[in-house]
Amino acid sequence: MTVNEVYLIALLIIFTVPWLVWRVLRTDYYAPLVVVQIVGGILLGPGVLGAAYPDYYDFVFRPEVIGMLNGIALWAVMLFVWIAGVELDLSQAWTHRRETTATAGLALGLPLLFGSIAAIVMLRWPGWQGPEGATWQVIVGLGMACAVTALPILVLFMEKLAILREPLGQRILRYASLDDIAIWGVLALILLDWERIGRQAAFLASFAIAAYLIRKLMVRLRQEDRWAVGLIWLATCGLASDWAGMHFMVGAFLAGAVLDAEWYGHEAMDRFRNIVLLTIMPVFFLSTGLRTQWESGGLAVFGAAGLLLVTAVGGKLLGVAIAGRILRWRKGEARLVGWLLQTKALIMIIFANILLDKQVITNTAFTALLLMAVASTMLTIPMVTPLLKRLDEVRARDA
Repeated sequence: MTVNEVYLIALLIIFTVPWLVWRVLRTDYYAPLVVVQIVGGILLGPGVLGAAYPDYYDFVFRPEVIGMLNGIALWAVMLFVWIAGVELDLSQAWTHRRETTATAGLALGLPLLFGSIAAIVMLRWPGWQGPEGATWQVIVGLGMACAVTALPILVLFMEKLAILREPLGQRILRYASLDDIAIWGVLALILLDWERIGRQAAFLASFAIAAYLIRKLMVRLRQEDRWAVGLIWLATCGLASDWAGMHFMVGAFLAGAVLDAEWYGHEAMDRFRNIVLLTIMPVFFLSTGLRTQWESGGLAVFGAAGLLLVTAVGGKLLGVAIAGRILRWRKGEARLVGWLLQTKALIMIIFANILLDKQVITNTAFTALLLMAVASTMLTIPMVTPLLKRLDEVRARDA
């Protein structure tokens, strides 16, 4: 068979198998299609399918095919991160800055602290620290992975729960948006390369000037032209940030963060995000799954994933509980907000991919983070649904 034919077989597997599992088994309550696709990527990777059927794996996922898939995956994740940046709205966070800062700070700080402690424990054994990663980078990187909130997936979940447009949903968006900025800021710190500090300083200075100019230009363009210019801007920023040693995804996020969602229309941006998730992000999920490894043994990987999950969820719930006590929230709100904010999914997987690309962590540590992200996301809806029902009952009694 030709390489193109094998490539199309790979695409057929990528799009067919997860969708059939999601639709036939009706997993949407605890595992949305996105989660099934991520799990599918892990199962199709070298640690599972490759180990069980090595000849089949080597036939389908040959180097030429993986190279073609990685090209799509790179552009897919750049688009997704750009959309996340565009949809970031800090205006309401500024209006309610006292409450937002207190909640977001505690919701980010405690899981970061607990996750960092978990990382220190993990580093007592070999196999987690990448060849280019300093110890502090691994500790902060794993700690921040425990603190991440997946804003785009959080929006999808709150739409499903019918609370996105309610005051509670808008509050949660404010907390997650502020955390999103902090997460990318910490990532930029982790990726700071003293050997390329001149390039990185030049990139940031040039970006500030270019961002000012692109905003001036966007205001003058017709809406249909803004999409083309936005994608050109995205590719330019990705290239520049990668050249500076900060990874192309940092540039992709910054490219979106300086643009206003109103220029594109919120409904149009929602449709575009859904199209990206449907058409090309599944290739990224598979590409991510192909990077998983179990060199330290399945028990060690699952143990590390479990440790990270407990610290991530526990830290998030405790941080939000403290914020709720300080700000005197209604009974039951803190647990509900905490469970929603602990959703990891795509943004944490993207974060982990960057750490792996920069060789801060190993493929084994990456696999543990991936498993933690999947478990975290699968817990969200089952835990939140009864809490939301109870909160509605409390509101009804108070009314």
